[in-house]
Amino acid sequence: MSILDKPLSRVALALRNRDVSALELVEEAIRRHHAYDRRLQAYKLFDEEGARAGALRADAMIEAARRAPADGAPPPMCGIPVSVKDLYGMEGLPTYAGTSRPLPEAWSRDAWLVARLRAQGAVFVGKTHTVELAYGAVGVNPHWATPRNPWDDATHRIPGGSSAGAGVSLWEGSALVALGSDTGGSVRIPASLTGTVGHKTTKGRWPTNGVVQLSSTLDTVGALTRSVADSVHFFGAVDPEWGDPRALLEHLGPLLDRPPRVAVPSGRIWEDCQGDVAAALRQALDELGGAGWSRVETDGRLLDAAGALYLGGGIPGAELKDFLARELPGWMEILHPIVRNRLEPVPPMAAASYRHAMEERARLVARAGSLFDGVDVLAIPTAILTPPPVAEVEPLERYLATNRALLTPTCPIGMLGLCAVSLPVGLDRAGMPVGLQLVGKAGADAELLGVALAAERVLGFKGPALSLSPRASAWK
Repeated sequence: MSILDKPLSRVALALRNRDVSALELVEEAIRRHHAYDRRLQAYKLFDEEGARAGALRADAMIEAARRAPADGAPPPMCGIPVSVKDLYGMEGLPTYAGTSRPLPEAWSRDAWLVARLRAQGAVFVGKTHTVELAYGAVGVNPHWATPRNPWDDATHRIPGGSSAGAGVSLWEGSALVALGSDTGGSVRIPASLTGTVGHKTTKGRWPTNGVVQLSSTLDTVGALTRSVADSVHFFGAVDPEWGDPRALLEHLGPLLDRPPRVAVPSGRIWEDCQGDVAAALRQALDELGGAGWSRVETDGRLLDAAGALYLGGGIPGAELKDFLARELPGWMEILHPIVRNRLEPVPPMAAASYRHAMEERARLVARAGSLFDGVDVLAIPTAILTPPPVAEVEPLERYLATNRALLTPTCPIGMLGLCAVSLPVGLDRAGMPVGLQLVGKAGADAELLGVALAAERVLGFKGPALSLSPRASAWK
C-alpha cells in the first residue's frame, strides 16, 4: 500500500519521522494526477511547480524541527497535499470562481483557511473545479469541465456541487484534504455523491475571508476528506480552539466510550428519498443500533420549513447579486445562462421579500436547539437520489429538478446555522455511494466529529483508496 493510501495521521507521522519526505509524497501525488486526470478532470489549475516548492518548504520545516526538538514537532498538516476549491483566494494562482475569466488580482491573496494551512507547511497542489460562483448543487460547469464521478467508469455522472472537483481530487489521490465551501450543501453533497466525508462547519466558526461570496449570511468553509478519522485530524490541526489533533482526540475520548443518542426526523427529506437510498441508510442506522446507539423518531417540520425558506426565500441569490454589483461589476453579463437565468429574477436585498426572509430565518434559528432535546445528533440522508449522468441534466428542467432534490436534505442545515458531517455508509442499486448526514448543534463541531468517528468505527471505512480499486485501470 502506498503511503498516500494510509490515514492522514499515519502520513503525518511518517513525515515527522522522516520515513518519507514531503517531496516524495508530492511526486507520488503528481504521478497519480497524471494517471487519472484525463478521465476525472478534478482541477481547474494543477500547480506542479508550486506543489514541489511547497514540499521543499515543508521538508525544511521538518528538518528544522528535527534539529531543534525543544521548539516542538512539525505542525500536524506539514507536508500534506491539499487541493483548494477555485473559490478561495490563493497566492500565486488566479481565481476564476468557476466563471469564464479570472477575477481581479485582489482574489489571488490567501484566504484565511489557505493562510492557516500554509503557515503549517501544507502543500497546495492546485485549484479544483467549482460550479460558477458556487450557485448550484449539481456540479456541472459549461465554461470549463465537469469532473467525472469516479464511481462509474462507463458513464459520466455528476460529482455534486458546488465543490465539484473536491471529492474527485481525493479519489484521484493527488490530495489528502480538499478544501471546499458550504452554503446549502456544497461540501456535503459532493462528499455524499463521491463516497467521501464532508464536514460543514458551524456558521461563523471559521472566517470566510478571501473566499468568493455566495451568501454572507450562510457561507461556511471546510473540507472533504477520505475518512472521518482524516477529518478529525484536519479539524484538530486547523481549528483555533484545538490547534493539534491530539488535543481534540483527548477531548473526544470520553464521548467515544458511550453510545450516542440519535434522532431521525420525519418529514419531506425522508419522504422524497429514493427507496434504495433510504434502505441503505436504514440498514446503517440499524447496524449502529446493534452497537448500542439509541434512536428515536422525531418531528421534522422545522427542517421542512428551513428548507422551504432556503429554496424559496431568495436569501443566497439576493446576497450574491449584491456581491456581484459591489465587487465584480460586469460579471452578471458573462455568467452562463444556467446561472444567470436563475439569478436575474431574484429580488435584491433592498426588497421587502428579503427582509421578511431574514426575519423568518431568525425565528427558525431561535427554535433550532429544540431539535436536539434529549439527543446528541440528528440522522438524515445527505443525498436522496442516485447521481444522474451529466447528459441527463443538460435540459434546464431536469437540471432544476435535480438541483432542488440535491439541496432538499442539506439546505435546511445551512439555513439553521448548524454543523453536519456526511459519511459514506453503503451503495444504492446503481452501485453509487450513499451518504449519511449527521447533524450537530451550532458550535458543537468537535462533538459531532466524535459521533461521526464512532459511526465510522462501527460501520467500517468506506472511503477512497484509488490504487486499490478494481476500477482504477479504467479511469486512466
